Amino acid sequence: MVLAACCLILLALPFVTTYNDLLTVGAMHTGFAAALQSVSPFEARMVVALLRAIGVQATAAGSQLVVIGPGGPTNLFISWNCIGWQSLVLLGMSLYVGLRGETTHEARAQVVLAGILGTLLVNLLRVTLVCLLAATAGHWPAVIFHDYAGTLMTITWLFAFWAGAQRWLL
Repeated sequence: MVLAACCLILLALPFVTTYNDLLTVGAMHTGFAAALQSVSPFEARMVVALLRAIGVQATAAGSQLVVIGPGGPTNLFISWNCIGWQSLVLLGMSLYVGLRGETTHEARAQVVLAGILGTLLVNLLRVTLVCLLAATAGHWPAVIFHDYAGTLMTITWLFAFWAGAQRWLL
């Protein structure tokens, strides 16, 4: 079962990466990117709180972060395209498909709330891990994690979310 889930997750990776690129282009052409950038200072402060909770010195000013690692301070910028909005769009699409059957309004509300909160937490964890990697391992490991492992985290979360929602909420 785990092997099958891993295979499905890896098969979904190219689709999700391409879909995210398509969403990015659409957001840039419609001007939605500017509105999304206004969210990144809030996410930066939440990431700093998570980093401090695990004992890492960090501070934020707007969308800029400074994380103190073994090699000294690392400056990072959370752009509008890194906040995880694409994963919320993917969640919305999966909710549209996944909640089509006959279910109670209460169950639907629970699934939607759990999906949104879980996706937000996964995004915060993803950005926190990217910052932690940048401060400890360097720029390139953080970029690779951001571009590939971050997407795998989102896909894995959606698979786990729907498995849990089907089992305990629906």
